[in-house]
Amino acid sequence: MDLIAARLRRAIFEGALAAGAPLGEAELADQLGVSRGPLREAAQRLVQEGLLTARRRGLAVVTMTPADIADVYLARAAIERTACQRLLRNGNPARAAKALTRVHHRMTRASARRDAHAVGDTDIEFHRTLVDTAESPRLSRIMSTLLIETRLCTYSVDRTYRVRADMSDSHGQIIDAVAAGDEPALLAVIDHHMTDAVRRLTDPTHDDTIAERRPSAPKPLVPLEIPHE
Repeated sequence: MDLIAARLRRAIFEGALAAGAPLGEAELADQLGVSRGPLREAAQRLVQEGLLTARRRGLAVVTMTPADIADVYLARAAIERTACQRLLRNGNPARAAKALTRVHHRMTRASARRDAHAVGDTDIEFHRTLVDTAESPRLSRIMSTLLIETRLCTYSVDRTYRVRADMSDSHGQIIDAVAAGDEPALLAVIDHHMTDAVRRLTDPTHDDTIAERRPSAPKPLVPLEIPHE
């Protein structure tokens, strides 16, 4: 069941199960090569995580409303602020800054070639790395779900995938504050980052984004390879 739940999370993150899409139990079980019982149990786990929702006829992937988007980023701000405080007070900021810089370099290259998906992927990796450097398994676990919800926020806006054109610049400010051990500056840039993300996602009319049209037909899921006992 853990493998099935992980594959469903990945499918939602990648857009293979689109925001608002109904969960066709029989079809999905056939695609994954699993029986419907374990699939149903895994799906219920994702309901508890807030990634799937109950409908009159079964389950569906959650669609994020503007209020949901604001709430996701409120939760992210709380987790990332706590992780940053723990990192600066009890962790290794220099090592964290190096790890973040490696991700930032890839983000900068993706931004230069205006590859919205690569920028978005490195943004997710950057913030996952930031929280992971706090070395709190629970913060990291909560963040993993929030990052899937973050991607759902993007997918729920429209059929265009948008990221900030200056994404790499704002992440560079986070690295600078981590490297300097400047907690007030770091918390301030995290707060600004979250506020700006909500603005961009709930008002997508501004022109400071890199946009890519997403395919209308997501790729089918690959069958799971479940090890035998």
